[in-house]
This record gives sequence, structure tokens and C-alpha cells, in this order.
Amino acid sequence: MNIYVANISFRAREQDLKELFEQYGEVTSVKVVTDRETGRSRGFGFIEMANDSEGKQAIAQLNGVDFHQRNLVVNEARPSKG
Repeated sequence: MNIYVANISFRAREQDLKELFEQYGEVTSVKVVTDRETGRSRGFGFIEMANDSEGKQAIAQLNGVDFHQRNLVVNEARPSKG
């Protein structure tokens, strides 16, 4: 399952997000989107989890949670158009 995560603190690392989501199941990949020119986080990213039911549980439990002083927005990622 591919999960979209927004409102990520600029201080949070991919490893921090991985550890947060691993509480709910196996995380297969973590990608925080960065600005191409500055390399700075853009405040959102994607988590892939191996199991859909674990992914849905992570979404339900983590949406709105305070993480590095920011309330995460966590949803199932929609397929990109194109």
C-alpha cells in the first residue's frame, strides 16, 4: 500500500518516518520529497507498506498525530495521472 504523508517537519528524516510507521507493520520504502535546487524537504512524502490492512491501520492511527511538532496528514496515495 502506498501512503501519502503531508505536513512533515523539515527536521524529520526518512529514518524517523520509517520508525514511526514500522509500529504498524513492514515498511518497504520511505521517500521524503525534496526541492531539486536546494535539497530541502518539501514537507511531504510517501511510505510504502507491504500489507494493505497494516497500511490502513497506520493511516487511521497516524493521521493528525503530532510528529516533530507538526500534525501529520496521512492518506492513501492516489495513483498519479499520466
